[in-house]
Amino acid sequence: MGVRDTRRTRVVLVVLLAVALGLIALGYSDGSSPLLRGARHVSGSVFGGVEHAASSVARFFGGSGSSGAQVRQLQQEVATLRAELSGAQLTKAEYKQLHKLLQVAGAGQYRIVAATVIAVGQGYQLTVTLDAGSASGVKIGDTVLNDEGLVGQVTAVTSSTSTVLLAADASAVIGVAVAPSGDLGTVTGPGPLDGGGGLMRLNMLNSTSAIRVGEQLVTAPSTSSQDYAPGVPVGTIIKVVIRNGSLTAAAEVKPFVDYTALGVVGIIIQPPAQNPRFSVLPPIPRPLPAITVTVTPRATKPGKSPSPTPTPGG
Repeated sequence: MGVRDTRRTRVVLVVLLAVALGLIALGYSDGSSPLLRGARHVSGSVFGGVEHAASSVARFFGGSGSSGAQVRQLQQEVATLRAELSGAQLTKAEYKQLHKLLQVAGAGQYRIVAATVIAVGQGYQLTVTLDAGSASGVKIGDTVLNDEGLVGQVTAVTSSTSTVLLAADASAVIGVAVAPSGDLGTVTGPGPLDGGGGLMRLNMLNSTSAIRVGEQLVTAPSTSSQDYAPGVPVGTIIKVVIRNGSLTAAAEVKPFVDYTALGVVGIIIQPPAQNPRFSVLPPIPRPLPAITVTVTPRATKPGKSPSPTPTPGG
């Protein structure tokens, strides 16, 4: 019986390894094909199913002692192999991302660990899994950025992987500073309804803060328990929203990062000694676009029409 169990175990493990290698090769193929892009998005969930199947195999052979241990050991080898291959098979586009990422890290004086996305979360929150973990110095709470700006924050770590809550998630609260005034506010993500590809929401903290379309945001010390490394580019204000009855201004923000197409990222394992403020921001386009103001209509008495509200330039 021990011989038969060992042979069956090896067959199952060979299949799991083949599937894992196939998913890795697919995940790091050129993303220009829509078919490959779609397959790349679902690879995380598919591999998750494979890992679940491997766990079931481990439980099945658990009674045979050494067979269950072999399964668990090779499961770990699959994860390690996947991380090693992801680091060795960067595409030309990813090398460009890495080069620009290092420039961004240098501008902000961030000490980073470079990593790549190896899985996309399938739950209610917008998360991704990276191929770097505690063995590389990564810890919970670390800020993650790419060559464009803020990606998110590490929420879970293993020795070789880490889970990142994307800044586009509705539960993420990001303290920001407006350039060039330095006025403080908070930004929240659009959430998973559009896959994280929508607009962020900015709320200023001070009633005297004046914001304009075209102004850019960077991370600042947060008012919540979620602290991000300072100076990381977040996005650009594209619409100012004036809410009747509110003492502070609000706005819609277009993020610098495309959260639906993440590749090479950097995990900030050591923030700078001094706040880089706005030194990492890209150049502001000139001329600035005209201010767009959205006004919440006031309630009117029956029989009366609301008076028109003038807009800038109108």
